[in-house]
Amino acid sequence: MAKEVKSKQKKMNVRVDFTPMVDMLMLLITFFMLCTTLSKPSTMELTMPSNDKTTDETKKNEAKDSHSISIYIAEGDKIFYGEGKQQYDNPAWLKPADWSNTKNGIRYVLQHKQVGDPSTGEPITLPYQDMNIAMKELQRKRAANPSAYPDSIYQSEITAIKMGTVNGKKIPTMTVIIKPTDKASYRHLVDILDEMQISYVGTYVIDKLNEQDKALLAKKGVTA
Repeated sequence: MAKEVKSKQKKMNVRVDFTPMVDMLMLLITFFMLCTTLSKPSTMELTMPSNDKTTDETKKNEAKDSHSISIYIAEGDKIFYGEGKQQYDNPAWLKPADWSNTKNGIRYVLQHKQVGDPSTGEPITLPYQDMNIAMKELQRKRAANPSAYPDSIYQSEITAIKMGTVNGKKIPTMTVIIKPTDKASYRHLVDILDEMQISYVGTYVIDKLNEQDKALLAKKGVTA
């Protein structure tokens, strides 16, 4: 009787060549680099306080008194504001506000800030109201004709509106002086800068507290 011969199966070594895949990946990377629109980082213009000791204090925040508003950011969630020229001898000039979106909020204060001086012939206006109308008109134009308003032109138009130029004409604007205390949180500093953008404030400065500011805040029970 013949013996049964068992056949041995040869193991095949499978080798995958990825060399063509490398060429394909390079082509895909090149394709996406050429066809993808890179997002532009949003920037925020800041005017920092001057360290020049010879600069006159009255020239640091050069603006019309009727167009200015000072905002003080204190410890915790405390925030105060005063309209017009600083009245260091009048604690009632400094009014409390909060971070809510109500009539007590700082956003409401900014968006309802009136500027102008009838005694000099300058009419009373609401900068935010005028700019909000201009912004809506700009957005309508861009929606109707997107090719005429690429990002560069659109952003330049927004900047012009914030600086008080609407359809080639100047409109009154406000100047905001932001004065954080040493105990103010970084989060609230960022919050107030966001409020500048939301309320279309184009001119604002982060300034240092002077001794008169500290004395005024102390009358409100705030340690600067």
